[in-house]
Amino acid sequence: MAATQVIRSEWTKIRSVASTVWTLSLAVVVTIGLGILISALSKNEFDNMSREDKLSFDPTFISFAGMSLGQLAMIVFGVLVVSNEYSTGMIRTSLAAVPQRGSFLVSKIAVATGLSLAVGLVTSFVTFFLGQAMLGSHRAEIGDPGVLRAVIGGGVYMTLIAMFSMGVAAMLRSPMLSLGILMPFFFLISNILGNVSATEKIGRFLPDQAGSRIMQVVTPIDDDTPYGPWGGLGIMALWVAAALIGGYVLLKKRDA
Repeated sequence: MAATQVIRSEWTKIRSVASTVWTLSLAVVVTIGLGILISALSKNEFDNMSREDKLSFDPTFISFAGMSLGQLAMIVFGVLVVSNEYSTGMIRTSLAAVPQRGSFLVSKIAVATGLSLAVGLVTSFVTFFLGQAMLGSHRAEIGDPGVLRAVIGGGVYMTLIAMFSMGVAAMLRSPMLSLGILMPFFFLISNILGNVSATEKIGRFLPDQAGSRIMQVVTPIDDDTPYGPWGGLGIMALWVAAALIGGYVLLKKRDA
C-alpha cells in the first residue's frame, strides 16, 4: 500500500473507535476544568501568601494545574491507539495489508500524533485564557515574555505524553499491562521521586517532570534544576524517542 493509503487507513481506524472520542474529551475537560478551579483558588489565596511565594507566583503555570490529571487520559489514548489491534487480533490483518512494519507503525503514530497535537494546542490555549480570567488582576498576558512559549509548550507536552505511551504500548502490546505500568509511573512514582529530597535529583530527569518545565514562565526562588524549559522538553523528547525506537525494534523482531 502507498504511504497515503496507509495513513488514510490509520485515520479511519482511529476516528472509528469510540475510545478516541472519550479519552481525548476527558483530557480536554479535566485539564480545563481543574485549571479553572485551581486558578480561582489561587486568586483567593494570593493575599495570604508569603513574600517568597508571591515572588515565585506563576499565573501561566497555575492555569495548567489540571495537566497532571489530563495527561492520564492522553496516556490511555496513546496506549489504546497501538494496543487495541493486538487485543482484538486485528494486528494480523493490518500487517498482512501492510507488510512493511516500519511504515505501519510510523503511519499509526503520525496520525495519532497529529490528532494529539491539535487537541493539545486547543486545550492549552483554552486552559490558559480561562485560567487567566479566573486570576483577575494577577493574570498574565499572552504577549508577556515566555508566556506564548509556555502555552504552545503545553500542547506539545500533551502530545509527547501520548507518543511516549504509544512507544511503551508497542513494546508491551497488552493494553492492561501498558496502563498498569504507565499509570502508576506517572501518577505515583514520578511524583514521589520528584518531591522527596533524597530522590528529587533523579525525579527531575523523568519525562513528565522534565517536560513540564516548558510550561513554566517564572522560576521558583529556590529552584536548582540544571536545565531550563527547552532543556526539559529535550529530555522528554529523548524519552519519547527511546520508547518509539524500542517499539519499532520489537515490532520488527516479533511475530504478530
